[in-house]
Amino acid sequence: MPAKEPKAEKPIYAVGDRVDKFCAKCQEERGHIVATITKRGQISRVSCPKCGVRSSFKPAGGPRAAGASTKISAPYDRMRTYRTGQHLTHPTYGPGEVTAVIEPQKIDVLFSDLVRRLIHSQTSA
Repeated sequence: MPAKEPKAEKPIYAVGDRVDKFCAKCQEERGHIVATITKRGQISRVSCPKCGVRSSFKPAGGPRAAGASTKISAPYDRMRTYRTGQHLTHPTYGPGEVTAVIEPQKIDVLFSDLVRRLIHSQTSA
């Protein structure tokens, strides 16, 4: 009897997970946040953290469907000033993308698990 090959498991998602998708309003590919999922754990709708638009989600055929962004990014530095769209790598949370500048010294960053608020533009004390 021939040995059976293991089947590749489809990933199961949860609301709040991050996936890459082209945003029609922003006109760029960026990380989106899963807004709704089916009973089987597949994504049905996602939300763009930059413009807030909710859209349907169809999984890409490639292996990059749920991975973090593959763009090269500099290490996070709270002394540095960031702008929306920049990529960074946090020592604890990993790679992320700046989605909003909240105050002169606060930014929202979308990481693989969720959006986190970080400080930036800190002056040396």
